[in-house]
Amino acid sequence: MADMQELVTVALDAMGGDNAPGEIVRGAVDALNGNAGVRVILVGRQEEIEKVLAGLGNYPKDRLSIRHASEVIEMGEPPVNALRRKKDSSIVVGMKMVRAGECDAFITAGSSGAALAGGQLLVKRIKGIERPPFAPILPSAKGPVLLVDCGANMDPRPSHLVQFAQMGSLYMKNMCGIESPRVAIVNVGTEEEKGNALVKETYPLLQACEGINFIGNIEGREIPAGGADVVVTDAFTGNAILKTLEGTASVLIHGIKDSIMQSTLTKIGGLLVKPALKDLLRKFDATEYGGAPMLGLTGLVVKCHGNSTAKEIRKSIEQCILFKEKRINEQLAEAMAPEPAE
Repeated sequence: MADMQELVTVALDAMGGDNAPGEIVRGAVDALNGNAGVRVILVGRQEEIEKVLAGLGNYPKDRLSIRHASEVIEMGEPPVNALRRKKDSSIVVGMKMVRAGECDAFITAGSSGAALAGGQLLVKRIKGIERPPFAPILPSAKGPVLLVDCGANMDPRPSHLVQFAQMGSLYMKNMCGIESPRVAIVNVGTEEEKGNALVKETYPLLQACEGINFIGNIEGREIPAGGADVVVTDAFTGNAILKTLEGTASVLIHGIKDSIMQSTLTKIGGLLVKPALKDLLRKFDATEYGGAPMLGLTGLVVKCHGNSTAKEIRKSIEQCILFKEKRINEQLAEAMAPEPAE
Protein backbone atom coordinates (compact mmCIF):
# COMPACT_ATOMS: atom_id res chain seq x y z
CA MET A 1 0.00 0.00 0.00
CA ALA A 2 1.20 3.50 -0.80
CA ASP A 3 2.76 5.47 2.02
CA MET A 4 0.24 7.85 3.60
CA GLN A 5 2.55 10.78 2.88
CA GLU A 6 2.40 10.04 -0.86
CA LEU A 7 -1.35 9.82 -1.16
CA VAL A 8 -3.28 12.39 -3.17
CA THR A 9 -6.19 13.54 -0.98
CA VAL A 10 -9.44 14.39 -2.74
CA ALA A 11 -12.44 15.92 -0.99
CA LEU A 12 -15.68 14.92 -2.72
CA ASP A 13 -19.04 16.67 -2.40
CA ALA A 14 -21.24 13.69 -1.61
CA MET A 15 -24.44 15.77 -1.65
CA GLY A 16 -24.04 17.60 -4.98
CA GLY A 17 -25.81 16.62 -8.19
CA ASP A 18 -28.94 14.82 -9.33
CA ASN A 19 -27.64 11.38 -8.34
CA ALA A 20 -26.26 12.21 -4.89
CA PRO A 21 -25.28 10.65 -2.66
CA GLY A 22 -25.59 7.19 -4.29
CA GLU A 23 -23.62 7.60 -7.52
CA ILE A 24 -21.14 10.00 -5.92
CA VAL A 25 -20.22 7.57 -3.15
CA ARG A 26 -20.07 4.64 -5.58
CA GLY A 27 -17.68 6.59 -7.78
CA ALA A 28 -15.45 7.26 -4.80
CA VAL A 29 -15.36 3.57 -3.86
CA ASP A 30 -14.61 2.58 -7.46
CA ALA A 31 -11.73 5.07 -7.58
CA LEU A 32 -10.30 3.79 -4.29
CA ASN A 33 -10.50 0.17 -5.43
CA GLY A 34 -8.75 1.04 -8.69
CA ASN A 35 -6.09 3.45 -7.43
CA ALA A 36 -3.78 2.76 -4.49
CA GLY A 37 -2.40 6.31 -4.43
CA VAL A 38 -5.51 8.25 -3.47
CA ARG A 39 -7.43 9.02 -0.30
CA VAL A 40 -11.02 10.31 -0.49
CA ILE A 41 -12.88 12.44 2.05
CA LEU A 42 -16.63 12.37 1.47
CA VAL A 43 -18.14 15.71 2.47
CA GLY A 44 -21.82 15.78 3.40
CA ARG A 45 -24.48 14.36 5.67
CA GLN A 46 -22.78 11.51 7.45
CA GLU A 47 -25.84 9.35 8.04
CA GLU A 48 -26.87 9.43 4.37
CA ILE A 49 -23.33 8.67 3.21
CA GLU A 50 -22.97 5.75 5.61
CA LYS A 51 -26.23 4.20 4.33
CA VAL A 52 -24.79 4.10 0.81
CA LEU A 53 -21.43 2.77 1.98
CA ALA A 54 -23.16 -0.05 3.89
CA GLY A 55 -24.35 -1.57 0.64
CA LEU A 56 -21.14 -1.31 -1.37
CA GLY A 57 -19.12 -4.27 -0.16
CA ASN A 58 -15.35 -4.18 0.25
CA TYR A 59 -13.26 -1.06 -0.14
CA PRO A 60 -10.08 0.27 1.53
CA LYS A 61 -11.61 1.81 4.64
CA ASP A 62 -8.25 3.25 5.73
CA ARG A 63 -8.33 5.56 2.69
CA LEU A 64 -11.93 6.71 2.97
CA SER A 65 -13.32 9.09 5.56
CA ILE A 66 -16.36 11.32 6.03
CA ARG A 67 -16.42 15.03 6.89
CA HIS A 68 -19.89 15.83 8.13
CA ALA A 69 -21.58 18.86 6.58
CA SER A 70 -25.20 19.39 7.55
CA GLU A 71 -26.32 21.69 4.71
CA VAL A 72 -26.68 21.45 0.92
CA ILE A 73 -26.62 24.31 -1.59
CA GLU A 74 -29.41 23.65 -4.08
CA MET A 75 -29.07 24.30 -7.81
CA GLY A 76 -31.47 27.26 -7.90
CA GLU A 77 -30.05 29.22 -4.97
CA PRO A 78 -28.21 32.53 -5.57
CA PRO A 79 -24.57 31.38 -5.27
CA VAL A 80 -22.97 34.13 -3.20
CA ASN A 81 -25.88 34.35 -0.77
CA ALA A 82 -25.92 30.58 -0.41
CA LEU A 83 -22.20 30.49 0.38
CA ARG A 84 -22.69 33.10 3.09
CA ARG A 85 -25.83 31.60 4.61
CA LYS A 86 -24.91 27.93 4.42
CA LYS A 87 -21.47 27.89 5.98
CA ASP A 88 -21.88 24.20 6.86
CA SER A 89 -22.80 23.16 3.32
CA SER A 90 -20.79 20.46 1.59
CA ILE A 91 -19.47 22.95 -0.99
CA VAL A 92 -18.30 25.53 1.55
CA VAL A 93 -16.73 22.89 3.81
CA GLY A 94 -14.96 21.26 0.86
CA MET A 95 -13.66 24.56 -0.50
CA LYS A 96 -12.30 25.53 2.91
CA MET A 97 -10.52 22.18 3.10
CA VAL A 98 -8.73 23.00 -0.15
CA ARG A 99 -7.79 26.47 1.08
CA ALA A 100 -6.47 25.08 4.38
CA GLY A 101 -4.37 22.46 2.60
CA GLU A 102 -6.32 19.54 4.08
CA CYS A 103 -6.80 18.11 0.60
CA ASP A 104 -5.26 18.43 -2.86
CA ALA A 105 -8.55 18.82 -4.71
CA PHE A 106 -12.29 19.25 -4.30
CA ILE A 107 -14.85 17.75 -6.68
CA THR A 108 -18.50 18.69 -6.89
CA ALA A 109 -21.43 17.84 -9.16
CA GLY A 110 -23.51 20.46 -7.37
CA SER A 111 -24.32 24.08 -8.18
CA SER A 112 -22.03 25.50 -10.88
CA GLY A 113 -22.60 29.01 -9.58
CA ALA A 114 -21.63 28.04 -6.04
CA ALA A 115 -18.56 26.19 -7.31
CA LEU A 116 -17.50 29.24 -9.32
CA ALA A 117 -18.15 31.72 -6.51
CA GLY A 118 -16.60 29.44 -3.90
CA GLY A 119 -13.52 28.91 -5.99
CA GLN A 120 -12.87 32.63 -6.28
CA LEU A 121 -14.01 33.72 -2.81
CA LEU A 122 -12.81 30.80 -0.68
CA VAL A 123 -9.99 29.05 -2.55
CA LYS A 124 -8.71 32.27 -4.22
CA ARG A 125 -6.91 32.91 -7.50
CA ILE A 126 -3.24 32.30 -8.23
CA LYS A 127 -1.40 35.61 -8.25
CA GLY A 128 -1.43 36.99 -11.78
CA ILE A 129 -4.58 35.15 -12.89
CA GLU A 130 -7.34 37.60 -13.80
CA ARG A 131 -10.27 35.20 -14.25
CA PRO A 132 -10.25 31.41 -13.60
CA PRO A 133 -12.14 29.52 -16.35
CA PHE A 134 -13.89 26.16 -16.41
CA ALA A 135 -11.91 23.94 -18.78
CA PRO A 136 -13.40 20.55 -19.69
CA ILE A 137 -11.69 18.11 -22.04
CA LEU A 138 -13.87 17.01 -24.94
CA PRO A 139 -13.38 14.01 -27.23
CA SER A 140 -12.64 14.55 -30.92
CA ALA A 141 -11.67 12.52 -33.97
CA LYS A 142 -8.01 13.34 -33.29
CA GLY A 143 -7.96 13.02 -29.51
CA PRO A 144 -8.74 15.23 -26.51
CA VAL A 145 -9.63 18.91 -26.95
CA LEU A 146 -9.66 21.46 -24.13
CA LEU A 147 -12.59 23.92 -24.23
CA VAL A 148 -11.83 27.04 -22.21
CA ASP A 149 -14.06 28.72 -20.99
CA CYS A 150 -17.37 26.82 -20.75
CA GLY A 151 -19.25 28.53 -17.92
CA ALA A 152 -17.27 30.83 -15.65
CA ASN A 153 -16.77 34.14 -17.51
CA MET A 154 -19.69 35.28 -19.65
CA ASP A 155 -18.23 38.67 -20.60
CA PRO A 156 -14.44 38.31 -20.57
CA ARG A 157 -11.93 40.86 -21.77
CA PRO A 158 -9.35 40.07 -24.46
CA SER A 159 -6.63 39.78 -21.79
CA HIS A 160 -8.68 37.06 -20.10
CA LEU A 161 -8.86 35.01 -23.31
CA VAL A 162 -5.10 35.33 -23.75
CA GLN A 163 -4.62 33.89 -20.27
CA PHE A 164 -7.10 31.11 -21.09
CA ALA A 165 -4.92 30.23 -24.07
CA GLN A 166 -1.74 30.25 -21.99
CA MET A 167 -3.19 28.14 -19.18
CA GLY A 168 -4.93 25.78 -21.61
CA SER A 169 -1.73 25.24 -23.57
CA LEU A 170 0.23 24.40 -20.43
CA TYR A 171 -2.55 22.10 -19.22
CA MET A 172 -2.74 20.09 -22.44
CA LYS A 173 1.01 19.82 -22.75
CA ASN A 174 1.39 18.36 -19.27
CA MET A 175 -1.88 16.47 -18.78
CA CYS A 176 -2.18 14.99 -22.27
CA GLY A 177 1.43 14.99 -23.46
CA ILE A 178 0.87 17.24 -26.49
CA GLU A 179 4.20 18.94 -27.03
CA SER A 180 2.98 22.05 -28.85
CA PRO A 181 -0.82 22.26 -28.44
CA ARG A 182 -2.65 23.99 -31.30
CA VAL A 183 -4.58 26.94 -29.90
CA ALA A 184 -7.57 28.42 -31.75
CA ILE A 185 -10.27 30.98 -30.97
CA VAL A 186 -13.93 30.26 -31.75
CA ASN A 187 -15.29 32.35 -34.63
CA VAL A 188 -17.97 32.28 -37.32
CA GLY A 189 -15.36 31.84 -40.04
CA THR A 190 -11.68 31.17 -40.52
CA GLU A 191 -10.86 34.61 -41.96
CA GLU A 192 -8.99 36.90 -39.59
CA GLU A 193 -11.27 39.89 -40.17
CA LYS A 194 -14.45 38.03 -39.10
CA GLY A 195 -16.04 37.93 -35.67
CA ASN A 196 -17.43 40.14 -32.96
CA ALA A 197 -15.51 42.90 -31.19
CA LEU A 198 -14.10 40.54 -28.54
CA VAL A 199 -12.68 38.09 -31.08
CA LYS A 200 -11.31 40.81 -33.36
CA GLU A 201 -9.51 42.45 -30.46
CA THR A 202 -8.20 39.17 -29.04
CA TYR A 203 -6.91 37.69 -32.31
CA PRO A 204 -3.79 39.92 -32.67
CA LEU A 205 -3.02 39.50 -28.98
CA LEU A 206 -2.96 35.73 -29.41
CA GLN A 207 -0.82 36.10 -32.52
CA ALA A 208 1.72 38.11 -30.54
CA CYS A 209 1.60 35.87 -27.44
CA GLU A 210 4.87 34.02 -26.97
CA GLY A 211 4.83 30.43 -25.79
CA ILE A 212 1.61 29.31 -27.48
CA ASN A 213 1.02 27.72 -30.87
CA PHE A 214 -1.81 29.94 -32.11
CA ILE A 215 -3.33 28.66 -35.38
CA GLY A 216 -6.12 31.23 -35.82
CA ASN A 217 -9.91 30.92 -35.87
CA ILE A 218 -11.90 27.72 -35.52
CA GLU A 219 -15.52 27.16 -36.49
CA GLY A 220 -17.81 25.04 -34.33
CA ARG A 221 -17.93 22.16 -36.80
CA GLU A 222 -14.14 21.77 -36.66
CA ILE A 223 -14.05 21.21 -32.90
CA PRO A 224 -15.30 17.56 -32.92
CA ALA A 225 -13.08 16.97 -35.96
CA GLY A 226 -10.05 17.84 -33.83
CA GLY A 227 -9.16 21.10 -35.56
CA ALA A 228 -7.34 22.36 -32.45
CA ASP A 229 -6.07 21.08 -29.12
CA VAL A 230 -7.10 24.15 -27.11
CA VAL A 231 -10.29 26.00 -28.05
CA VAL A 232 -10.59 29.48 -26.51
CA THR A 233 -13.87 31.35 -26.16
CA ASP A 234 -16.12 33.23 -23.75
CA ALA A 235 -18.19 31.17 -21.32
CA PHE A 236 -21.52 31.89 -23.03
CA THR A 237 -20.32 30.54 -26.37
CA GLY A 238 -18.34 27.74 -24.75
CA ASN A 239 -21.29 26.51 -22.73
CA ALA A 240 -23.50 26.51 -25.84
CA ILE A 241 -20.85 24.50 -27.71
CA LEU A 242 -20.50 22.04 -24.83
CA LYS A 243 -24.23 21.44 -24.42
CA THR A 244 -24.77 21.15 -28.18
CA LEU A 245 -22.04 18.53 -28.54
CA GLU A 246 -23.35 16.57 -25.56
CA GLY A 247 -26.93 16.71 -26.85
CA THR A 248 -25.93 15.67 -30.35
CA ALA A 249 -23.91 12.72 -29.03
CA SER A 250 -26.84 11.57 -26.88
CA VAL A 251 -29.32 11.76 -29.78
CA LEU A 252 -26.98 9.86 -32.10
CA ILE A 253 -26.31 7.10 -29.57
CA HIS A 254 -30.02 6.58 -28.90
CA GLY A 255 -30.76 6.73 -32.62
CA ILE A 256 -28.18 4.06 -33.40
CA LYS A 257 -29.53 1.80 -30.66
CA ASP A 258 -33.13 2.24 -31.86
CA SER A 259 -32.12 1.52 -35.47
CA ILE A 260 -30.32 -1.67 -34.48
CA MET A 261 -33.39 -2.97 -32.63
CA GLN A 262 -35.83 -2.41 -35.51
CA SER A 263 -35.77 -5.93 -36.96
CA THR A 264 -34.12 -9.34 -36.74
CA LEU A 265 -31.81 -8.41 -39.62
CA THR A 266 -30.67 -5.16 -38.02
CA LYS A 267 -30.12 -6.98 -34.70
CA ILE A 268 -27.85 -9.49 -36.45
CA GLY A 269 -26.01 -6.60 -38.10
CA GLY A 270 -25.75 -4.91 -34.74
CA LEU A 271 -24.07 -7.95 -33.23
CA LEU A 272 -21.53 -7.97 -36.05
CA VAL A 273 -20.58 -4.32 -35.61
CA LYS A 274 -20.88 -4.25 -31.82
CA PRO A 275 -17.12 -4.43 -31.01
CA ALA A 276 -16.25 -1.65 -33.45
CA LEU A 277 -19.23 0.44 -32.32
CA LYS A 278 -18.23 0.11 -28.65
CA ASP A 279 -14.71 1.29 -29.48
CA LEU A 280 -16.10 4.29 -31.38
CA LEU A 281 -18.51 5.23 -28.58
CA ARG A 282 -15.71 4.95 -26.02
CA LYS A 283 -13.55 7.28 -28.13
CA PHE A 284 -16.26 9.94 -28.10
CA ASP A 285 -17.31 9.45 -24.46
CA ALA A 286 -16.66 12.75 -22.67
CA THR A 287 -16.96 11.12 -19.24
CA GLU A 288 -13.65 9.32 -19.91
CA TYR A 289 -11.86 12.61 -19.14
CA GLY A 290 -13.54 13.49 -15.84
CA GLY A 291 -14.92 16.91 -14.94
CA ALA A 292 -14.04 20.53 -15.73
CA PRO A 293 -11.22 21.96 -13.59
CA MET A 294 -11.19 25.64 -12.66
CA LEU A 295 -7.78 26.64 -13.93
CA GLY A 296 -5.92 29.34 -12.04
CA LEU A 297 -7.00 28.73 -8.44
CA THR A 298 -4.52 28.15 -5.61
CA GLY A 299 -6.04 24.68 -5.16
CA LEU A 300 -7.78 22.36 -7.59
CA VAL A 301 -11.58 22.56 -7.88
CA VAL A 302 -13.31 20.27 -10.39
CA LYS A 303 -16.93 20.70 -11.52
CA CYS A 304 -18.71 17.58 -12.78
CA HIS A 305 -22.02 17.36 -14.62
CA GLY A 306 -25.09 17.65 -12.43
CA ASN A 307 -26.22 14.22 -13.66
CA SER A 308 -22.85 12.56 -13.09
CA THR A 309 -22.77 8.81 -12.60
CA ALA A 310 -20.22 6.81 -10.64
CA LYS A 311 -18.03 6.53 -13.74
CA GLU A 312 -17.59 10.29 -14.16
CA ILE A 313 -16.88 10.70 -10.45
CA ARG A 314 -14.23 7.97 -10.60
CA LYS A 315 -12.65 9.52 -13.69
CA SER A 316 -12.65 12.94 -12.01
CA ILE A 317 -10.81 11.55 -8.99
CA GLU A 318 -8.24 9.97 -11.31
CA GLN A 319 -7.98 13.34 -13.08
CA CYS A 320 -7.10 14.96 -9.74
CA ILE A 321 -4.38 12.36 -9.14
CA LEU A 322 -2.74 13.18 -12.48
CA PHE A 323 -3.16 16.94 -11.89
CA LYS A 324 -1.20 16.60 -8.65
CA GLU A 325 1.42 14.27 -10.09
CA LYS A 326 2.08 16.64 -13.00
CA ARG A 327 2.31 19.65 -10.63
CA ILE A 328 -0.10 21.64 -12.79
CA ASN A 329 -0.83 24.30 -10.17
CA GLU A 330 2.82 24.91 -9.46
CA GLN A 331 3.52 25.26 -13.16
CA LEU A 332 0.59 27.63 -13.65
CA ALA A 333 1.74 29.78 -10.74
CA GLU A 334 5.24 29.99 -12.20
CA ALA A 335 4.11 30.62 -15.79
CA MET A 336 1.43 33.18 -14.95
CA ALA A 337 3.31 35.13 -12.28
CA PRO A 338 3.10 38.88 -12.94
CA GLU A 339 6.19 40.66 -14.19
CA PRO A 340 8.09 42.37 -11.32
CA ALA A 341 7.68 46.14 -11.24
CA GLU A 342 10.73 48.06 -12.41
